[in-house]
Amino acid sequence: MPKIFNSWCDFYDLHKKLVPYAEAWSWQNAIVEEKKALSEKNEDLSDSLILLQHHPVYTLGAGSSEGFLNFDVKNPPADLYRTERGGEVTYHGPASHVPYHQSRYHKMDLHWYLRSLEEVVIRALSSAFAIEASRIEGLTGVWVGNQKLAAIGIKVSRWITYHGLALNVTTDTTPFQHIVPCGIRDRQVGSIKGLLNEKNLSKGCREDNHLPDDQELINIANKSLITEFCEVFQVDLGINLYNEGIWKNSSPALSKS
Repeated sequence: MPKIFNSWCDFYDLHKKLVPYAEAWSWQNAIVEEKKALSEKNEDLSDSLILLQHHPVYTLGAGSSEGFLNFDVKNPPADLYRTERGGEVTYHGPASHVPYHQSRYHKMDLHWYLRSLEEVVIRALSSAFAIEASRIEGLTGVWVGNQKLAAIGIKVSRWITYHGLALNVTTDTTPFQHIVPCGIRDRQVGSIKGLLNEKNLSKGCREDNHLPDDQELINIANKSLITEFCEVFQVDLGINLYNEGIWKNSSPALSKS
């Protein structure tokens, strides 16, 4: 029987959808502005959780150095955006699972919040895939050995958090070669599928032996992330508020598409 918590979280599950980065970014900002307005009126405001994938895109943090780009900014290999989040450059693409979290009802402690996001991923990897991930002292994100599986970059405004994390599920990691991911030169980027294939090879099996297909791996990761997110942040998710039929009209970010 699922646990019942006292905090509520609006839930938008688009984890099978490829959403252009600019549209998701605009949507997040609209949600944050709405929460700020409610806060100023001392009205109740819930968390929001959005789960989606992006078309190929590179994003820079507010203070990111273009020195970590291995391409001309005037001719990028995919869309390129400088955002207000923290952190250096990263890449998002299909099968990179992106949870965006807009929140206020938690500790006003940025270190705690970042470690909590990491904890969600560490637990999800362990429970769903038997992958033992960890943190690395002085770095943000989730790691398995020398490989970074999840990158985190957030923005906090009036103690409302937004942006979030990206977990590489079956992601093609080739586009990361065009950047120095997160500004870290001496480590690699990995994916859940890549690690599971390595496990198979170490057992003398074919790479894809007994592995679920890519979409099923994404579904498994999504379900596990949701479960662990609720547990770590002590929130209940409502029904999925994403509705294909009314989406374009109701979302300020997607109304132009």
